[in-house]
Amino acid sequence: MNKVHNFSAGPSILPREVIEQAAQAVLEFDGMGLSLIEVSHRSKNFEAVMDEARNLVKEILGLPANYEVLFLQGGATLGFTTIAMNLMRENGKAAYLNTGVWASSAIKEAKMIGNVEVIADSSDKNHSYVPKNFTIPTDADYLHFTSNNTIYGTQFQEFPKSPIPLVCDMSSDIFSKQFNASDFTLIYAGAQKNMGPAGAVVYIMDKDALGKSGRKIPTYLNLQAHIEKDSMYNTPSVFAVYTCMLTLRWIKAMGGLKGMEARNRAKKDCFYNELDRNPLFHGHSAPEDRSWMNATYRLNDDSQSIEFDKMWKAAAITGIAGHRSVGGYRASLYNALPIESVQVLVDVMKEFERIKG
Repeated sequence: MNKVHNFSAGPSILPREVIEQAAQAVLEFDGMGLSLIEVSHRSKNFEAVMDEARNLVKEILGLPANYEVLFLQGGATLGFTTIAMNLMRENGKAAYLNTGVWASSAIKEAKMIGNVEVIADSSDKNHSYVPKNFTIPTDADYLHFTSNNTIYGTQFQEFPKSPIPLVCDMSSDIFSKQFNASDFTLIYAGAQKNMGPAGAVVYIMDKDALGKSGRKIPTYLNLQAHIEKDSMYNTPSVFAVYTCMLTLRWIKAMGGLKGMEARNRAKKDCFYNELDRNPLFHGHSAPEDRSWMNATYRLNDDSQSIEFDKMWKAAAITGIAGHRSVGGYRASLYNALPIESVQVLVDVMKEFERIKG
C-alpha cells in the first residue's frame, strides 16, 4: 500500500496495527469460525470485548470506583440531549460555554430540555479564541463545555475550575494528554477521532450524580438503564466497540496518557513552529488557545492556493482542506498520526516558501 498522510478531521486515522487486527476479526473473530460482525453481542466472546474496552478506559484515565463507563450509539450529537435529560433538574438550569459549532449544537438541544444560561461566547471573533474570566453560576446544575473545537482549531489548555458539576464533550481530544478525569462529573466523546471508527460514543460518569433530575427519561436516554445492562441495553455497535478496544490497548502500550501527550506535543510543536516561521501562512486561532489536535491556518495570499494544493496532493497528503466556516487549511494531528506525516506537511510548506517567497 502506498503511504498516504491522513490529516482528516474525522473519521480519522487509526493505528495501522489496529486496522489490521480489526480487519482480521471481520474475517474470523476469536477462533469462532465466524466474522466479528455476525457473532451475537450476547456471546461470551463479545462480552469479554465490551468488558475489556470499559476497563481500559477506567485504567488509562485512573478513574475511581464510583465512575462507570458506557459504550453507546448516537455519537456526541445524541449526547447533547442525553446529558441534559440526565443532569438538568426539571425546574433547574445548566450553564454552557459556546466555543464553536458543536458547543452551540449542544446548547440548542439542551434548550429543548430546560433553562440554559450561556455564560461565555467566542462567536464575536469567529470562535478564534477560548473565553476566559467568566463567572460560573453556583445555582446551575452543571457547567458544559467542549474541550477541543475541530472546526476552528481552539482548545482549552486549562479546564475550568468549577464549583458545580463539570461536563465535557471531549470527542476530538480524549486520550490525547494527561488530565484528572475525576474532576469531571461526566465526559462523553464520539469515538471517531482518537479512539476508533464512527459508530460508538463513550460516556464516563460519576454514577452517584445520576437519577436526581426528577424527570421521566425515555429508557434509551437514561444512562442508569445502560449502566444496569453493562452497555448492552440494545445491540451495541460490535465492530466499533471492538476497534475501540484495540485502540485503547495501543494507547496503553504507547505509555497511556503520558505517552500520548509526549507524542502529540512533538507533533504540534513541529507544525506550529513552521507555521509561525513561514511568512506565507498564518493561523486562525489565538496562539495561546491553539488546538493540539486541529491546526487551522491559511495562506496570506489565497490566490496561491491552487499551486499549494498541487504540492501537498503530490506529497500524498489528504484531508487538510479547511472547514467552510474558516476556509484555508486544517491539519488534524490525532493520536495515531505519526510525526513523520507532520514533517512531510512541514517540508511542503518550506518548499512552497522557497518557490514563492
